[in-house]
Amino acid sequence: MAEKIPLSLGIIMDGNGRWAKKRLLPRSAGHEAGMRRILKLVEDVRARGVGYLTLYALSTENLSRPKEELEGLYSLFRKYFARYAPRLAESGAAVKVIGDISVLPGDVRGSIESVCSAAPERADFTVVFAVNYGSRAEIVRAAGLAAGRGSLTEGEFAKLLYTADVPDPDLIIRTGGELRLSNFLLWQSAYAELYFTDVLFPDFDGRCLDEALKEYSRRNRRFGRV
Repeated sequence: MAEKIPLSLGIIMDGNGRWAKKRLLPRSAGHEAGMRRILKLVEDVRARGVGYLTLYALSTENLSRPKEELEGLYSLFRKYFARYAPRLAESGAAVKVIGDISVLPGDVRGSIESVCSAAPERADFTVVFAVNYGSRAEIVRAAGLAAGRGSLTEGEFAKLLYTADVPDPDLIIRTGGELRLSNFLLWQSAYAELYFTDVLFPDFDGRCLDEALKEYSRRNRRFGRV
């Protein structure tokens, strides 16, 4: 059973706003609840032997949301990156961020860069936050880097992606009931198993995680072979 647990897990964290709406709360309350869920989820995933966890925290499309909502999200980044991310490094885990963070407020960007640089040399667990991330933009960026290099293999091209040092996801979970990848790890998910749940992200607990991993264990991954 242990060998069937995915080494690399991606989660599209959807449903924070709807979670808040159901409770007659502002959307900011949903994002706060989602951030608290992240903290517990990281512990749950790590305890189950998964080596890499990639969380879709902020997409490039999300930047078109109202300024007030974005400022609320940035405040959460400031608060939680500064307070909790260093604890991961102290516990032997690494934090990595993928995406174009150059457009983020300077203090948020600085906090992210500081946390990432504090990663231990030999981390036994890596949390990857996709922030201002869009897979199409990532691929276009990689294509620009590849220009003039001649013919490249798929492996050589993959090294130009943000995730060059992160294994492709074995399993991608999407919460919130939607049935799409929404521009998340499109190249990397070519052979990932997909799992969709109606559970809104703030309610996605350890039991929900176990259900997803149990379903994954039933899959027969052939990678195009017979």
